[in-house]
Amino acid sequence: MDLVRISRTQYQLLLFLCYWFPVSLQRVETPPVEYAHSIRLDGDIILGGLFPVHSRGERGVPCGELKKEKGIHRLEAMLFAIDLINKDPELLPNVTLGARILDTCSRDTYALEQSLTFVQALIERDGSDVRCANGDQPIFAKPDKIVGVIGAAASSVSIMVANILRLFKVRRLNLSFLGLGSRLHHLQMAGFGKLMGFCVQTEQSLILSLLLCLGGVCIAQSLKIPREPRPGEFDKIIRRLLETPNARAIIMFANEDDIRRVLDAAKRSNQTGHFLWVGSDSWGSKISPVIQQERVAEGAITILPKRATVEAFDRYFRSRSLSNNRRNVWFAEFWEENFGCKLGMHGKRPGSLKKCTGLEKVGRDSSYEQEGKVQFVMDAVYAMAHALHRMHRDYCFGYPGLCPRMSNINGKELLGYIRNVNFNGSAGTPVVFNQKGDAPGRYDIFQYQITNKSTAEYKVIGQWTNKLHLNVDAMRWRTGDPTLPASVCSVPCQMGERKKIVKGVPCCWHCERCEGYHFQASEFSCELCPYEQHPDRNRTGCIPIPIIKLEWHSAWAGIPVFIAVLGILATSFVVVTFVRYNDTPIVRASGREMSYVLLTGIFLCYAITFLMIATPSLAICSFRRVFLGLGMCFSYAALLTKTNRIHRIFEQGKKSVAAPRFISPASQLIITFSLISVQLLGVFVWFAVDPPHTVVDYGEQRTSNPEKARGVLKCDISDLSLICSLGYSILLMVTCTVYAIKTRGVPETFNEAKPIGFTMYTTCIIWLAFIPIFFGTAQSAERMYIQTTTLTISLSLSASVSLGMLYMPKVYVIIFHPEQNVPKRKRSFKAIVTAATMSGKLVQKGSDRPNGEVKTELCESMETNTSSTKTTYVSYSNHAI
Repeated sequence: MDLVRISRTQYQLLLFLCYWFPVSLQRVETPPVEYAHSIRLDGDIILGGLFPVHSRGERGVPCGELKKEKGIHRLEAMLFAIDLINKDPELLPNVTLGARILDTCSRDTYALEQSLTFVQALIERDGSDVRCANGDQPIFAKPDKIVGVIGAAASSVSIMVANILRLFKVRRLNLSFLGLGSRLHHLQMAGFGKLMGFCVQTEQSLILSLLLCLGGVCIAQSLKIPREPRPGEFDKIIRRLLETPNARAIIMFANEDDIRRVLDAAKRSNQTGHFLWVGSDSWGSKISPVIQQERVAEGAITILPKRATVEAFDRYFRSRSLSNNRRNVWFAEFWEENFGCKLGMHGKRPGSLKKCTGLEKVGRDSSYEQEGKVQFVMDAVYAMAHALHRMHRDYCFGYPGLCPRMSNINGKELLGYIRNVNFNGSAGTPVVFNQKGDAPGRYDIFQYQITNKSTAEYKVIGQWTNKLHLNVDAMRWRTGDPTLPASVCSVPCQMGERKKIVKGVPCCWHCERCEGYHFQASEFSCELCPYEQHPDRNRTGCIPIPIIKLEWHSAWAGIPVFIAVLGILATSFVVVTFVRYNDTPIVRASGREMSYVLLTGIFLCYAITFLMIATPSLAICSFRRVFLGLGMCFSYAALLTKTNRIHRIFEQGKKSVAAPRFISPASQLIITFSLISVQLLGVFVWFAVDPPHTVVDYGEQRTSNPEKARGVLKCDISDLSLICSLGYSILLMVTCTVYAIKTRGVPETFNEAKPIGFTMYTTCIIWLAFIPIFFGTAQSAERMYIQTTTLTISLSLSASVSLGMLYMPKVYVIIFHPEQNVPKRKRSFKAIVTAATMSGKLVQKGSDRPNGEVKTELCESMETNTSSTKTTYVSYSNHAI
């Protein structure tokens, strides 16, 4: 026998396996159940087989319950194919195929331990130190030399077994020939979870992930099923999947045992109908994953390599019995499980009262349906046989049986022959491989449906042969709606919301509202609108902010206009009255020239209301600047000139009888207009430095709610400019008030000193109230309305006070008491001043008399025949000073 020396790496690996497996088995607390280990058929060439005859055990037990379909059917398919090949005179003539079939128990570590059996013949034994009891050298049993292995079923098991077989160049044919990527891409799930068994990183899953991501489909979660799941592990997996409740589609790369446990956990969590299951070929059209949990699995989409029923295998399997199938060491256990009985005292089915008779028949006394991959197991065995047949033809040249050159088959050379086989398989379909060892993809797509009769079954809804053919109308979901249910990690954001991607999961996001003046610029960003714009109702763009101004019909304008109209009418009435009675004593005594200047200022104070409310334009803004402080300047310049004249007259009278300078009407007009010219000069300088123009102020009514934001059309007059414009007039007003206080001791019969004083006191109160109202509302959204209304009403009230206190009494006397509007005797300036000063002295002396009497010589000398109840107006306007 040709022996192969193993390398240092191979030796270390074997030492590790020989050490690790016994140690791991010693840790098992529960004694393992005894199972038959393998099926052994003698032959010239031995093929290995790895099948999940049993499921994965729990609580340290390596193997669990028997798998009737996935295990027994497949290994019987291999035995049946070997029988047919050995009977075929055209295929491997005079060469007999044998088999060594092992149980993987659906566990990768257990399968790795079992697969060491396949490489025993390739390891050189050193028996120099071994002696029998009698001292002779031992005779070692000749191990089976495995040239190729069929299996295994699960990807995790296949990867583990392939790692050890690759070291010894033993070729392995996988049953599936699968590629999953393009099938599932058509489902267009926008987000899904993925469940994988431990260490499953096959080419299929990589292609799937790549194509799904390139197609705009992504994975919301990727969870691994542990190799040794603890109690409650699958409940934990369901809770993890529910963390993304909108990602309902779950793709499972797992064996059928784990699939069943996942479905059972979903059922316990009351999630029936929530998840949309997509199963790989491990699920296929099997009944075992969905037994007693049909409602949970309803609507599941599964895939299976396109298969056809091998009728010859059906006849073969139905004919199997305990008497003619002793080579299958697990067949007795299958017999008990399939017929629900127990074989004598040593039967392995616990708790069964029914005894097996041995006369039971498969398909008659039990249900039977050929497992989905029986065809592929047989085709895999035939592919190996055809490859060996061609190798025998090339190496042995008609030599009967195995020639010496094939006594030690090289695995790499055999792989080349396998890739070149081309034959019709057991179902009549061609079997070929490409250079990578893959067969062309031919798949059926199933959906697990429950019909109106409450009957659950797998229905074919599509197929794949180079491209997808999917009958969408044949799909049915739990709701009865044929429309594909939505499965997304996150629901689509509404208009005006941006997606905030969850870190590491590109298809999961949180929707964030674009707040304030931001709009949705793209799917993932919000941007700030330009300053003069605000977001539209949907926040998908920006629109210009509406521009407003003070409207004539608003209440803010109605009240000032009403007051102004009344004031203008009253002022016009006074002017008309004064013009008509221009030469009467009362009009002349009030100082006609200064009265008309003062009335002009009062009129302008009323008229400015209309300019302040009018729609801002270049002309309106220019007039506002000119007339805003001009009316007050006219009024208070005239009053200041009057009060100053009275003060100077009586101050001069205390010193001498000579009249002071500049008290004539012409002088008074010059002084008044000189004061007014200062205001006009300031306005012209303002025009030169900052030409008037309109501006839209978007900050004044820029509220937190963009929909209520407004741009205010107004003249470009700042608060500082307004203060400067009114400041000079207010200075005149304050100065006039000071003179009014100084002249408060002037006799009541002397001109208008006291009415002017009352006018100024009241006006100061009005403007003192104006300042906090005007500047205290600078941050208010109603600033434009409040400040305009406050300013115009203050101007109108100031004008109304002057008009009411200074002119309305005169007009009343002129119209209703004309008998008092008659000329009185004139006295000289000296007499007037002497009388006034003496009156002041007498008043002062009278306060020192015990009886409080005051001499009345001055009054008697002024007018002896006039009743004390009459008011005498003394005219001095015609006096020569």
